[in-house]
Amino acid sequence: MQLENALDRIHNLDCVKGMRSLPESSIDLVITDPPFAIDFKPKRGNYNRTPGRVLDGYTEISVANYRAFTLQWMGGAHRLLKDSGALFVFSGWNNLKDLLLAADELGFLTVNHLIWKYQFGVVCKRRFVTSHYHCLYLCKDDRKRKFFNNARYGPEAKTDTGRSKRYRDLEDVWDIPREYWHGDIKTPTKLPAELIRKILAYTSEPGDIVLDPFAGSGQVLVVSRELQRRYIGYEIVPEYHAFAQKRLEENQYRIPDASG
Repeated sequence: MQLENALDRIHNLDCVKGMRSLPESSIDLVITDPPFAIDFKPKRGNYNRTPGRVLDGYTEISVANYRAFTLQWMGGAHRLLKDSGALFVFSGWNNLKDLLLAADELGFLTVNHLIWKYQFGVVCKRRFVTSHYHCLYLCKDDRKRKFFNNARYGPEAKTDTGRSKRYRDLEDVWDIPREYWHGDIKTPTKLPAELIRKILAYTSEPGDIVLDPFAGSGQVLVVSRELQRRYIGYEIVPEYHAFAQKRLEENQYRIPDASG
């Protein structure tokens, strides 16, 4: 597939196959939240969600296959990224080692190991509460990668207590709440729009091409379009693809549950 034919679309296709059809060094930024290989139960009634409003079809990866799976899709991302580009990949702690090892093996450089802290956690009887995800900020060429450190706050911007807003925003722990879509249709997982806006602002420019190999609800694509970026998404689950397509085609951020 020619790059222009793939742009500004979400494709109902396995991302590894889809990425093979794109030209080398054609993507400016990859933002993605792949399966974590944690035997995730998407219909569980936690996260303040109503199971009936959660779309079916979540595809998990086994722990035994996770390293091979990670090398495959990350290898595709490495081939597609420009030297000025970057990859942001989210992960839980359980199989983070496979992402780290794959990044090294494929020749990625680690720019930051970011922590996304959200507003609740998984309470366990025999360990500390898990209330964050990891985000690896990777690149191919540290000298050429884009980074705009004044994108959100200038050096003179101050908080109410006199601290530098830019310094606070550039710290590597991001305290950003999850979004609750009460009364609306949803996929089991999605990144908050504010988190995506932050990544886009600091590491891309209007007109850049953003890729999400595991597009899910289409959140990365929707926010990329909002900020005048081009986008390409892949989503293998038909129900999620149709949901994301509806959001993009109808320019709807949230889709109400018509059944009430």
